[in-house]
Amino acid sequence: MRWLQGLLSVSLLSVGAFGAKKSTEERFKEYHTKALSSAPVKLNDATYKDLTGVPRDYTGVVLLTALESRFGCELCRQFQPEWELLSRSWTKGDKKGESRVVYGTLDFSDGRDTFVALGLQTAPVLLLFQPTVGPHASPSAEPLRYDFTNGPQSAEQVHDWIVRHTPDRPHPAIKRPFNWMKWIIGFTILSGLVSLIYVAWPYVLPVLQNRNVWAAVSLISILLFTSGHMFNHIRKVPYIAGDGKGGISYFAGGFQNQYGMETQIVAAMYGVLSFAAISLAVKVPRIADAKSQQMMVILWSAVLFLMYSFLLSVFRIKNSGYPFSLPPFM
Repeated sequence: MRWLQGLLSVSLLSVGAFGAKKSTEERFKEYHTKALSSAPVKLNDATYKDLTGVPRDYTGVVLLTALESRFGCELCRQFQPEWELLSRSWTKGDKKGESRVVYGTLDFSDGRDTFVALGLQTAPVLLLFQPTVGPHASPSAEPLRYDFTNGPQSAEQVHDWIVRHTPDRPHPAIKRPFNWMKWIIGFTILSGLVSLIYVAWPYVLPVLQNRNVWAAVSLISILLFTSGHMFNHIRKVPYIAGDGKGGISYFAGGFQNQYGMETQIVAAMYGVLSFAAISLAVKVPRIADAKSQQMMVILWSAVLFLMYSFLLSVFRIKNSGYPFSLPPFM
């Protein structure tokens, strides 16, 4: 009988030892040890309650997510790599647990009861449980919730948020893995560009050294900017507008107003005037036949006269008090 009583006593002590609630220090060591081998710690309903239970002298950062494709949570899948990078970087940088922070993940498939108890209808949800006892204790046991309303967040953004709520402690930095693929792609593109330039340079160089090309580029640029191209981009002007009589107005009254179509018309007028002046100064003197040369002088002079007359009429539309005009656009 004595041995039976002794066995019963040992059994009762064992049950008491295993049934006793773990201390906050024991819980932290348990989950921190798990995080060192695999961060963040994968949770279920029971371990979530254990990790976030009170009292606690550590900070628990828990992501409630729904990664299975049947839930269709695209934001969950986009944020998951950043979350894993953050938790692993923090845990590896704090192997001794001096920051007293534990990272955990509770997926909907493993924690349906927790989602229902919290009344969650969307995911992901990031909760930060502050200590309730110890030197960093918070007066409120309610968790802080991270805002995902602006879409997917980077690991650095969430890191800054956690740092703000865990003062006077170590804050391990995020260490992103070296992106070899990015460097390989960049090197490949750069090599391709260098090879292309090397092969095409004998053909491109004569074009770049051609005076006519630079003259054309300069003339087009001058026409664009003198006609008000930048004004249109800065003011976001309409292309055309109605004239109030069922028609279309191509020119806006006043020097502070302008339409997109007006810019193109003015640029075309300046272009014709420039081409006529260049032809009279460069092309016509090279004509050997006297009669042909005389005809070209008359033709280009007529073009200059008519286009300048039209330009003056546009000036009068912009400013009704403009005093100058030429026929036929009086």
